[in-house]
Amino acid sequence: QVQLVESGGGLVQAGGSLRLSCAASGRTFSSYVLGWFRQAPGKERDFVAAINWSGSYMYYGDSVKGRFTVSRDNAKNTVYLQMNSLKPEDSAVYYCAAGGVGSRHTDYAYWGQGTQVTVSS
Repeated sequence: QVQLVESGGGLVQAGGSLRLSCAASGRTFSSYVLGWFRQAPGKERDFVAAINWSGSYMYYGDSVKGRFTVSRDNAKNTVYLQMNSLKPEDSAVYYCAAGGVGSRHTDYAYWGQGTQVTVSS
């Protein structure tokens, strides 16, 4: 069982940066792939990024490649999403997820409550 709590969302101008954090509880945190997803109003939940258990392998959704970076610190039970060169279309609720693998949100068992990111033009 893993419990996830996201933080770091907010309002930022286009071109700016934000760093999201996801703090996890649970003894087996370090064994999970951790994923980030986002969902805008009226849209599907989209894959953003994921990172393997050791932090040695990361993969990204096409729309964020080159702008976003996912990382994790297993000693702190935390996963991060550094978001640079933000665009208005990045505006969404961002969710941290665990217990799955890959880019399909239906594969993930554990979810945080989400944090709102709003990018103004």
